[in-house]
Amino acid sequence: MSKIIRRPSRRSYDLLSGFSYYTPGPGGCLMLLLMLLIGACVGNLFTLLLMTVSDASTAADYGMLISYPVMFLPAMWYASYQSRRNQFFDTGYAIDSSHFGRLKGWGMAVMAAVVTLAGSMLVDPLSEALPPMPEHLKEMFENMMQDSPLWVTIVSTVIFAPFFEEWLCRGMVLRGLLQKVHPAWAMILSSLFFAVIHLNPWQAIPAFVLGMLFAYVYYRTGSLKLTMLMHAVNNLSSVLLSQSPVIQELGMDASLLDVFLEKWQYVGLMAASLFIIVIFIDIVRKNIPLASERGNCDSIDPEGMVKPEQQG
Repeated sequence: MSKIIRRPSRRSYDLLSGFSYYTPGPGGCLMLLLMLLIGACVGNLFTLLLMTVSDASTAADYGMLISYPVMFLPAMWYASYQSRRNQFFDTGYAIDSSHFGRLKGWGMAVMAAVVTLAGSMLVDPLSEALPPMPEHLKEMFENMMQDSPLWVTIVSTVIFAPFFEEWLCRGMVLRGLLQKVHPAWAMILSSLFFAVIHLNPWQAIPAFVLGMLFAYVYYRTGSLKLTMLMHAVNNLSSVLLSQSPVIQELGMDASLLDVFLEKWQYVGLMAASLFIIVIFIDIVRKNIPLASERGNCDSIDPEGMVKPEQQG
């Protein structure tokens, strides 16, 4: 009887590397979306259960702390299962790498935070061009951003959302598509995925624009921590802005033009934001070379070793 020798699978117990060997194509991305929808239904059941043991107000205030992480669990289980199936046979690609070229990590983080704020300002005219937000949606956002305890809002939107959404949209979807289709299409499709999971145009359109910015940074650096930081900066700025007395008076769909700025100041701010984004992209392009046309995600062989030519 022959003895079966198993290769070490130590990396699979790391939170991020446990997904390294699953690189979904378009079909796999649709499966992840289905898993996310299943998770959303399960998360809503937890919120309903919380209402039965407490009251509607408590469920509205604290239900997100349970339902939001639960929403992503089926997708995480599915991706982990597929990765474990592939890890002894296929080349994997690290979800989080650190390719910063001639730029330092901390310097890249500062620039990424600034360009994220510029991007969030640049999408304001797009939001302004949309029809008024329906009252039920407006009420839902106001309850989440203004009526819930501030610490709950921060945990949900500044910690949970950047971690889980970046894991899914950049770490799984974009990383997988980069191995299957042209990088430009991978960035576009992953940004569309990011937009779709927000379920309404008032969030989806800004999510697509910012998603393209996040996707480009991930393509060049392979750093999921960096896109999580960018996502957190964007969400934190929204939370802080929602606490403004002016926003609380005018509503969550108020634009910068409605709140703070004259028209000439608004136009100048949009021009400055666009300039910052263009300069940032140019700096990244010149200082962070691509190890492969597929991007800078470190490749990992079936033995679990990062290939030397892919290291930053």
